[in-house]
Amino acid sequence: MAKTYNVLFLCTGNSARSIMAEAILNQKGKPTFHAYSAGSHPTGTVRPEALRQIEAAHLPTQGLRSKDWSEFARVGAPHLHFVFTVCDNAAKEVCPVWPGQPMTAHWGVPDPASVAGTPEQIERAFRDAFMILERRISLFLCLPLASLDALAIKKEIDRIGRQ
Repeated sequence: MAKTYNVLFLCTGNSARSIMAEAILNQKGKPTFHAYSAGSHPTGTVRPEALRQIEAAHLPTQGLRSKDWSEFARVGAPHLHFVFTVCDNAAKEVCPVWPGQPMTAHWGVPDPASVAGTPEQIERAFRDAFMILERRISLFLCLPLASLDALAIKKEIDRIGRQ
């Protein structure tokens, strides 16, 4: 496999979960991984609660934006090695054809943006989503990609998504 891996995190709105995953992997996975995020129906804005979680973890927020997944299916887009859906809606949608046939997996995470309640309950939902993503990304980063074949990698990333 490659020495540098490009990873795309997908969600419908690209406003919270996929953005947090992008920030986490870009920090924890450097220099081996470069993360991106996108949505099938992006909201165009990043949720402030998601940005607060990223900032609380001392991760950079510069450059994070809500964008359409078509940006990554175009000529000249980064070659993707992995594509992870982090919401159930995006997992059920028909995705674009990704050049190079990256490995795909579904890492469903409850949607913190759909939580209604007190500000504390909403903040907790975003914190919980962040922690789930951080744990899964940490497990993903432990995989010995250079020594695994494609089938073994696929099995492992699917297993991580069930944790």
